[in-house]
Amino acid sequence: MTVIYVVTTGGTIEKAYSEQTGSVENLNNKIELYLQGLRLPDSEVNVVPLLNKDSLEMTDTDRELILATVRGLLNENAPIIITHGTDTMVQTGLFLKQSLPDNKVPIVLTGAMAPLGFEASDGLQNLTESLLAVRLLEPGTYVAMHNQVFPIDRVEKNHALGRFIGTDQRPASSA
Repeated sequence: MTVIYVVTTGGTIEKAYSEQTGSVENLNNKIELYLQGLRLPDSEVNVVPLLNKDSLEMTDTDRELILATVRGLLNENAPIIITHGTDTMVQTGLFLKQSLPDNKVPIVLTGAMAPLGFEASDGLQNLTESLLAVRLLEPGTYVAMHNQVFPIDRVEKNHALGRFIGTDQRPASSA
């Protein structure tokens, strides 16, 4: 049985439509609901609800809280997935990598460009791919999105393309 921890911090993957405000907001944790619909034989997935924030509102104090939570889970020697908003996902991942130089498990950050449950959401795909990725990857810190996995220090969000790319995949600039 493979034990996997999923630490939820919010971001678009967790957003929902608020009828009261007419906007899309981080309201409730919904990762567990989606995990229940997946077939995950030989896996024990434990959800750790931590934050429910848009990543643009993420502070250094929030990152310290994520780090403290991850440090506590590392004692279990089990892979960790962190759901996170895409705008500052790399910043948080780099902070974790720098703070955990002797990490012995895969840590995968994932999120979505459209909220879980919305038409054309990539959230369930990214969550499912992350569950597989943490079972296959070597220890380290990664981003898993859109059928790709990148080491945290070699990835960036490309806003024009609406996805993550490896830093070696940057479009050539015209001089």
